[in-house]
Amino acid sequence: MKFTSVLSVAIFFALLLLHIPGLGQAVAPQQQDWTLQGNGAYRAQIAVNDQDIVLENGLVRRSFKIHPNAFCYDLTNLITGQQLIRAVQPEAQLQLNGKWYTIGGVYGQKERAYLRPEWMPEFTASAEDFRYVKHEIQELPPLLPWKGEAWWATHQAAATGKQITFTYAAPSDPVVEGLEVQVHYALYDGLPLISKWLTIRNNGTQTVQVNQVIHEKLALVEEESAVVGSVADMRKQHGLYVESNFAFNNAMRYHLSDQSLHWKADSTYTSQVNYNYSTPALLEVYPNVGVGVRLQPTANFTSIRSWELLMDSYDRERRGLAIRKMYRALAPWTTANPIFMHLVSKTDEQVHTAIDQCAATGYEALILSFGSHVNMEDTSANNLAQLKKLADYAHRKHIKIGAYSLFSSRKISETDDIINPKTGKTGGTIFNNAPCFGSEWGIGYIKRIKTFFERTGFDIWENDGPFPGDQCASKSHPGHQDLEDSQWVQFTMQKELYHWLNARGVYINCPDWYFLDGTNKTGLGYREVNFSLPRENQRILNRQNIFDALWEQNPSMGWGFVPLTAYQGGGKEAVLEPLHEHLEDYKQLMMQYYGAGVQACYRGPRLYDTDETKQVVIDVIQWYKKYRSILNSDVIHLRRADGRDWDGFLHVNAHEASVKGLGMLFNPLKTPITCTIQVPLYYTGLTHQAKITFDDHTAKTTPLTAGSKATLTVTIPAESYRWFTVE
Repeated sequence: MKFTSVLSVAIFFALLLLHIPGLGQAVAPQQQDWTLQGNGAYRAQIAVNDQDIVLENGLVRRSFKIHPNAFCYDLTNLITGQQLIRAVQPEAQLQLNGKWYTIGGVYGQKERAYLRPEWMPEFTASAEDFRYVKHEIQELPPLLPWKGEAWWATHQAAATGKQITFTYAAPSDPVVEGLEVQVHYALYDGLPLISKWLTIRNNGTQTVQVNQVIHEKLALVEEESAVVGSVADMRKQHGLYVESNFAFNNAMRYHLSDQSLHWKADSTYTSQVNYNYSTPALLEVYPNVGVGVRLQPTANFTSIRSWELLMDSYDRERRGLAIRKMYRALAPWTTANPIFMHLVSKTDEQVHTAIDQCAATGYEALILSFGSHVNMEDTSANNLAQLKKLADYAHRKHIKIGAYSLFSSRKISETDDIINPKTGKTGGTIFNNAPCFGSEWGIGYIKRIKTFFERTGFDIWENDGPFPGDQCASKSHPGHQDLEDSQWVQFTMQKELYHWLNARGVYINCPDWYFLDGTNKTGLGYREVNFSLPRENQRILNRQNIFDALWEQNPSMGWGFVPLTAYQGGGKEAVLEPLHEHLEDYKQLMMQYYGAGVQACYRGPRLYDTDETKQVVIDVIQWYKKYRSILNSDVIHLRRADGRDWDGFLHVNAHEASVKGLGMLFNPLKTPITCTIQVPLYYTGLTHQAKITFDDHTAKTTPLTAGSKATLTVTIPAESYRWFTVE
């Protein structure tokens, strides 16, 4: 027997013998790979048994006791058998009128490295904490009421599952008299995923200042045991990926945009090996700068929301596949991927011409880019009527139409701009100058944007510079009270606008991570000045951008860029116009992006300039539409472009009926490359053999190894590409 087989058997029996504290049941290893199953394969269940409430779907389990107060004692990855919780924590913590309050939780665990079942009956509650009074179970509602049937989305149905709400009553304290806190959990079908958030209801008679809300607090098993090392330097919990809907700053990556995840040391964990008690073994989720909201009587407050995805591997590709599947389930609008052009227009006639070219080549949408003659903020009757005529013309041609609007990175006035808390003046903010959403202008901006979409029938909004997180020290802006609530209020206004647009079926491009609040696409990640480099450089750099961006996001979630005319400088060797003179570069740039499932902003005055150019565009678009489903599926990374050898990527989808994979291979060299490569087909769901077809012509049935790998020998022409399908 091979060593790997012996190891598999050992792991099987080890997992079979694992015992989860307090449950009295063994964790059997998962029999099927959940990433290859549909979301309905592992159904969410919530079981209530005396003092225990258990959320479980075959992939993850989270368990609670409700006496003497509600607390979580078990968070288990049922795929691996890993227990993530080492110690009990409160269900949440609130700072109200400057004082901290605990929601749920118990006391009495002395050893904080692990939790034994026999300790739990001795735990006690405190009369000073919010206490559990009841719970309610229901089916999981959609995250947002998305209308996506017209947006060529691969996923249109919202995630399903179960939701439970724990209700807590306030302690005897005049500050919190009449307050009710509800802690919500969502468990999803088909994913090792749990979501958590809370709401506060003010049933009292006095206004309460909500300074801060910690809606999640987990004492997690440590990732490493280091005698020395700081919280910042040591590894965080890689068995758990956590994301919240409080992420912004235009980084175009979640982990750089997040404003809510806090890994901390736990000084009560006195048996850890770190001499300074600095192990990052405590995770808290809350807004970095607080909330600062004044909660009036009869009013409600809803916290940010976090999602906890349990990981079964350290492999970067597999972890990325899990995150991508999470996005498709939570936010199906992110799988919408219309084929669009970016037009810089000066006249309506130019718009008509571009619409005609889109219709003639198979494009599906036109976005009037920055620098165009459309002003979305002009809500005069004449302007809106004229823009409606443009929308009507596009719709008669079956083309969606959108426009660009800048929010940040602009100065409105000394009265309406963000007041920098460090200087007491405007300027010096994240983008130097920016309006405050809570100012009169900002409130009016939202009204103008809504009026624009209501009156014109436009379909797409490209919102450049959405709220990036600035705090505003103004005390005269009508939308917020002062500095303390300014970030929260502006963030809430931004996402409520996105919710409104999403519910209307408006497609939203924005260079920030508002995906879980309704946006469809953000930037892929690129340096704009690179588009002034020679076309040869751009081809390789674009493939690097694509390769690097698609580890944790689906192809439909990012846009690339193909400026057809001069952009930020560059000589004649950088531009594509006249298009017929640079047809090979134009075609390859299209094939790179469409072959990755990524829409690029083809920014210029036209899509084609000759009949030959027109036919090339038609051919590429027809190819993309033929293989659209697989091209919008997960990407497996084969080899990153380095200018020295072949590079490429592979799309995979085990749920496709016929084409389960499509690979793109590129040759950056000035001579042909013949190479033999191992192509990993595990995530196609194929096990014994695969039919490989190159360029829609040459088909060959290839045996697969035990790891579902196919060996391919291929010749790639100089400075060109090959593609193949897998069936």
